[in-house]
Amino acid sequence: MPISAVDTISLAIEHTKRQLFQPFRLGQWTRLALVGLLAGELGSGGGLRGSNFRFPQHPGASRHFPAPGFFGDGFSGIDPALLAGMIAVLVVAGIVLGVILMYVSSVMRFILFDSVIAKECRIRQGWGRRQGAGWRYFLWQLLYLVAMLGGSIVLVGIPLAFAFGMGWLKEPKEHLLPLVLGGIVLFFVLLIFIVAMTVIFVLTKDFVVPQMALENIGAIEGWRRLWPMIKSEKGGYAAYIGMKILMAIGAGIVIGIATLILGLIIAIPTIGLSILAVLTGQTAGLTWNVYTITLAIVVGCVLLAIFLYLIALISVPVIVFFPAYSIYFFAARYRALSAVLYPAPPAQPQIPAPPYQPPPLPPAAEPIG
Repeated sequence: MPISAVDTISLAIEHTKRQLFQPFRLGQWTRLALVGLLAGELGSGGGLRGSNFRFPQHPGASRHFPAPGFFGDGFSGIDPALLAGMIAVLVVAGIVLGVILMYVSSVMRFILFDSVIAKECRIRQGWGRRQGAGWRYFLWQLLYLVAMLGGSIVLVGIPLAFAFGMGWLKEPKEHLLPLVLGGIVLFFVLLIFIVAMTVIFVLTKDFVVPQMALENIGAIEGWRRLWPMIKSEKGGYAAYIGMKILMAIGAGIVIGIATLILGLIIAIPTIGLSILAVLTGQTAGLTWNVYTITLAIVVGCVLLAIFLYLIALISVPVIVFFPAYSIYFFAARYRALSAVLYPAPPAQPQIPAPPYQPPPLPPAAEPIG
């Protein structure tokens, strides 16, 4: 009988303990942290939440920071066309970087799967071996993103166009009731759409990726095989989603507290050093220009990368547990994964029987006389 979603928890916990603590290897933790961060598995534990830090203000001070003239008049000397070009370059670079990271995440998803199966993380070998599967998963993620954005635009755009055509937006006070009721309906429709798309993404990541990894198929073919399994066991998969939501909330609380503590540890000295650097730069006559802005962006990106890596490092148990949970649950329903997770013991070598030897003849009797 397939194992239940509740019983799978103990298997995943035991697997996590064996992989991470028997024995403890810092190098493995580091590689798993990198793979989990790039694969997006960190979001399984609740995701990262940034914190907004504000400086205290004395009565009568401006609510905007920095105050006028705080950074000098360096911005006034920048050509607007140059500034617009810099913004355009940053936007294009952000899009290109996002696509590259999506592809890296697609390949890392399979490396993480292999790492949990083998209890050993090998990034270099996995990167060379999983390019084909990663590319297929990357294409699926692009289609998923287009469907997500397109569906959101349609769901929001049609009601807005209807309200505009009816004249409700021109005089909203006179049509307050239909606008409020329509907003409530739109909110729940969007919520259902987002939940449905999220469930599709989670099921793809947990149950389609193993098929792509083991049988070299595409995501569409994986869904074609997965759908009959879900229909034949709706209760089991629904319980899996429910348990995963509950565990993700719990893990998210723990990771959120750790993130807040680590963020304070990093942010307090960083803010102090930043203020000291600004004051020192003002004393030396430095102002904000193209070079200082670029330097500030680079330093900020480095600090952000360090922060994310540290969060990933302390989140390694979560990074291993959730893939292990999905693997053990699906292995009871997918024979190819079960054969990899529970390999048959090697056959004992057959020792050939010695050749037949007839019994020795009795000694011949000596003649008499």
